[in-house]
Amino acid sequence: MLTVPKHFAKWAALAADEDHPDADLSEELFHTHLVNGDEALRALWSRHLTAWDFAEDPAWASATTARTDERRTAVYDRLRLGADLRKTLDDAVPVAKVPGSTVITRDFEPWYTPERASARSFYWTAYERKLRAKGWSDAAIASLDEASRAVVERLADPEQPAARQAKGLVVGYVQSGKTANFTGVTAKAIDAGYRLVIVLGGTLNLLRAQTQRRLDMELIGQENILRGADTADLDSLVGIDYVSDDDADWDEFVRHGSRPSMLGAFDIERLTTRDDDYKSLAQGIRALEFEKREPARPLHDPANLHHTAARILVVKKNKSVLTKLVKDLKQIHGLLGELPALIVDDESDQASVNTMDPRKWEQGNTERTAINGLISQLLRLLPRAQYVGYTATPFANVFVDPGDEEDIFPSDFLVSLPRPSGYMGVQDFHDLESTTPWEERTYADSREKAHVRDVHEGAEDRLQEAMDSFVLSGALKLYRAEHGVDGRPFRHHTMLVHQSVRKDDHAELASRIESLWHRAGYSSGAGQARLAALWASDFAPVSEAHAPDLPAPASYDELLPYVNEARRRIGSGGRPVIVVNGDSDRYFDQLPLDFDRTPHVWKILVGGTKLSRGFTVEGLTITYYRRTTQQADTLMQMGRWFGFRPGYRDLVRLYIGREETLGSGRNARTVDLYEAFEAICRDEEVFREELARYAPLVDGRPQVTPAQIPPLVAQHLPWVKPSARNKMFNAELVEVRSPGVWEEPTAYPEDPDSLRHNTECWEPVLRALSSAPVTLGVEGGPQYDARVGTVSHADLLAVLCDLRWSVPEQFSPHLEFLLDAGRDGVTIDDWCVIAPMQTSARRAEARILGHGPFSLARRRRRRGSLFSAIRDPKHVAAAKRVAGVTSLTGNATVERHVRPRRGALVLYPVVESEPRIASDGSVDPRDLVMGFAFVAPQSTARSDRPLVRFRAIDRTREEAATIDRDDTRG
Repeated sequence: MLTVPKHFAKWAALAADEDHPDADLSEELFHTHLVNGDEALRALWSRHLTAWDFAEDPAWASATTARTDERRTAVYDRLRLGADLRKTLDDAVPVAKVPGSTVITRDFEPWYTPERASARSFYWTAYERKLRAKGWSDAAIASLDEASRAVVERLADPEQPAARQAKGLVVGYVQSGKTANFTGVTAKAIDAGYRLVIVLGGTLNLLRAQTQRRLDMELIGQENILRGADTADLDSLVGIDYVSDDDADWDEFVRHGSRPSMLGAFDIERLTTRDDDYKSLAQGIRALEFEKREPARPLHDPANLHHTAARILVVKKNKSVLTKLVKDLKQIHGLLGELPALIVDDESDQASVNTMDPRKWEQGNTERTAINGLISQLLRLLPRAQYVGYTATPFANVFVDPGDEEDIFPSDFLVSLPRPSGYMGVQDFHDLESTTPWEERTYADSREKAHVRDVHEGAEDRLQEAMDSFVLSGALKLYRAEHGVDGRPFRHHTMLVHQSVRKDDHAELASRIESLWHRAGYSSGAGQARLAALWASDFAPVSEAHAPDLPAPASYDELLPYVNEARRRIGSGGRPVIVVNGDSDRYFDQLPLDFDRTPHVWKILVGGTKLSRGFTVEGLTITYYRRTTQQADTLMQMGRWFGFRPGYRDLVRLYIGREETLGSGRNARTVDLYEAFEAICRDEEVFREELARYAPLVDGRPQVTPAQIPPLVAQHLPWVKPSARNKMFNAELVEVRSPGVWEEPTAYPEDPDSLRHNTECWEPVLRALSSAPVTLGVEGGPQYDARVGTVSHADLLAVLCDLRWSVPEQFSPHLEFLLDAGRDGVTIDDWCVIAPMQTSARRAEARILGHGPFSLARRRRRRGSLFSAIRDPKHVAAAKRVAGVTSLTGNATVERHVRPRRGALVLYPVVESEPRIASDGSVDPRDLVMGFAFVAPQSTARSDRPLVRFRAIDRTREEAATIDRDDTRG
């Protein structure tokens, strides 16, 4: 494969002279083959072009950005291709304009160069080949290549003389392919020279075994598993997992062609298997010993390093297991200082962190948990060990006590993975930015209406309907498999029912489901009529709107044979339910759940912890979720309905509790699980967006380092503090510059006096607004009425400086930015203030301090004093146009307000409950939250300054994340 794009004609001629198989002799012949559908040639050049599109800062196109049209043009220019061939290649291989990973890092010494990576790439190449065989696109593989390289290059060079540890965190999405990333990282790390890999595979045997199998199948491969055993000799296969069990997927395990050590590479020795966690045996000790080719040189010397086998362990995060491993490592301590090791911590926010309960942080609890202490011991024993945590819920890791140098705070780097193509996440179940009134939304334009079914406490619980949906969706999968859709994604078909973590509740719920199943009458006329009505009212219209290209039955009668087959599969063995629960695996002897060994799992799963952390529920289509929890990370991890749903996205349904009681007695409160998920997801999306904003370097220096992440995120989660009471964050967020960005404070006060004070602060602005509403909007977007006025930058600052906040540090960095805009040569002249008016029949209006009337927005706080979101999405575009940060043209009223140095501020008078309205139509200012959002004009942009500025309280320890509270040096 070409490493850099070269003059095509010259390269082809040279390659033809050398009998190169990639050569195609001439541009004309190349073009002809592409036009005529030469699939092998298209696939070859797809790999070439995609690799060049994704290349990071290549010398041959340093002025272009990866994955852009400009980069592709630079490639074509280097190849010197004509216009016709360029167009044909663009049609055959479009530029994959997907986002890259976001990396927050401290300075590091580059060592993992492209040349070094390509020189030793045996296991990465095998893994890449496996992914292609699984159907991964070139763009998906290139994205994984890029993301895994971003991790490996920030680890210490395994060949370097000095021992150094690096600690990092990789943040993905729930059920989004994090395992693929750490498999890629492991492949590249062992190719580069890491010789001991410890994968912490969750806290349960179920998850550990699933992770082991995945690595065995896609990385380690058949030859390393067999270790020379002859597959024709049955006696030699006894005890070898997968082979001796006649695993149906054995043929899909990676094949290297021979023992890797016979091919000029190195073998991998497994110290754990699918069924066996790490055991403290003499054989295990010997297996951990590394032989040196050059005894006088250290193991990390290249003369030794690249000629010794790698050892891989997948161990459960269990005190007993990790204690055995630590004990065995201590017995070979003489070599540990020379051993490059990698610790991969899957679901690293569970068990690994010292504490993740905010109440314990408040109490100053710094006692180590057992697992956290053992991980710290591993890091002490292995001075060349690198720690990489993986999670979808990062806040617990970010707020590990950063002042504890033996803990796992990601002090060196944080990598936020992009949302992968084909992934169903929060955006697919929530209408986050919809401007259509709820009553006007349809299956076609509302993701919530298409996929979410509400369950209200005290009303019909809809469990029977959810089970009917499970039968119907299974029937539609069978129909599609028989009418031209690849049936592999439909191997498993599952429904998850989760209401409680108590095992007794699981048994009771499973009994109820079985009773409902046997009384459902699926073979009776009444049962069939119920299914036919659900198909006609729900599944048929949703599929027509969201999957028009997939096969669909013309009538329920056409679907009926597949309904009967789905019912048979689900009820096979007389039990449609599998109970999966507990902290041990004792239930598995009775009811096995193994998606890898079982050809087809078509069952309803009832469970708790086992199904909430990392474990992939294959084929999950229907979820019935009513559990409540106060912990955001726990709630997010139960989002098993997130994931990849190839060929059946339109069939996915979420039945979720909208009014669930949390707690009891005086502490009882009602929560909306659906809204809770949305609020948490907004938190995490804002976190990812901020990381992406601050990731670009300024003058070659990072704008944000990992040590500065905690106070940054604390703007959204103000209850988070360092774990020890006598500690404080060393980095204090001073300024957030946001030219052209919609900024929306959410930490408003709750006490009536502060609310009245804030309302009175806004009186000069309210006075400046027009008495009559005007219509605002941009081309192709929604129109809305609003009162509009203009105030000077100085007058607005006077208001903002006098406001009270429940969490002052949330807004103060933004205020510093606005104050700065009025100092060194004013970069903002004035502000266009917009007060949107509602038009729905249910609108509430009132006069405020004698002005108006104004529309009152109804909003609820999501946690403590914070609101989830204040804005209405349809107001954003016009405000951005007024501030000059969008190319969309506004209507005549909007365009009259556009000025080069003018910002936009949108005012939202908010009520949280029924407000007190006087006889003259005025609202009591003690009932108002004067919410607002603003967009600063582009005139405030400065390329010479970072977007975020911190102050180190102790400047002598700028890299320290925390310091003692009484340390005021600086």
